[in-house]
Parts: sequence; structure tokens; C-alpha cells
Amino acid sequence: FSAACGHPVTMINDADAAGIAEVRFGAGRGRQGVVIMLTFGTGIGSGLFIDGRLVPNTELGHLEIDGHDAETRASAVARERDGLGWGEWAPRVERYLRHVEMLFSPDLFIVGGGASKVADEWLPLVSIDTEIVPATMANNAGIVGAALVGSGLDTP
Repeated sequence: FSAACGHPVTMINDADAAGIAEVRFGAGRGRQGVVIMLTFGTGIGSGLFIDGRLVPNTELGHLEIDGHDAETRASAVARERDGLGWGEWAPRVERYLRHVEMLFSPDLFIVGGGASKVADEWLPLVSIDTEIVPATMANNAGIVGAALVGSGLDTP
């Protein structure tokens, strides 16, 4: 792309971009250790950070849990497709988060995406060992993170 455009081109996925913004300016600001940004929407996007540095393209929504791709059971779209209330959907999210906990032993989960807009409806129903908080930058996180990457300011 850079050769075709005659300018440097950088690509990043949406969850990584949102995570960069949340770790830099939002819910993960100042946090060290392993921070995982998860976006619950049409799928489950993920951004993995170790001491503020992105480990790109983790695609944790595609982990297999109970023989299913996790996002087919725990994404916001899966909740709507299956006609689940928040209380019925929360155990699916909890099962997924426990699996991610087992694999990464994170210090913090940040949840974003469409479901984060109503986090007070379902987040209290999720019981895991890791601290879990809603994203604070809402729909601005992705564009802010992408701007940081594009300007080369995406690392701490």
C-alpha cells in the first residue's frame, strides 16, 4: 500500500486500535501487567497489552469453548440472535472470560463494543477473578487509537 500511495501506510484492526486508546487515555491508563481489551459487538474483538505495549492481532474471539467459536456464543450479536436477556447472556460471557483468564492471567479486562454501552445491565452478573471494567472512551476509542498509530505515538 505504501508503494501505491507514495506515503507510509499502517494498518491496525479495530479492537487493537480501541485498546491502544483505552490503555493510553481511558480505563487502562497507568495500568501495568497484562491488560486485555475485549469488544463485544458483531463478534468479540481483542487487544492484548503487556506493560502498555500491544501484542497485535490476537483474535481471542475465535477461541474454541465447548466446541464452539467463542464469538458465536458470547458476542452481542449472539445474544440478540438467541433472544437472550442480560441475565441469560452474562453466564456465556463469564465462561468465555474464565477461559481467557486461564490462558493469560490478566491484571485487567476492559470491555468495549456495543454491549459496553449497557455494561451496568450485565457486568454485575459476571463473576471472575480478574478486575473487569467498561471502556471509558465509547465510540471514540477506535479512531483515537488509529490516530495514535498513524502518528507513531502508539507506544508508551
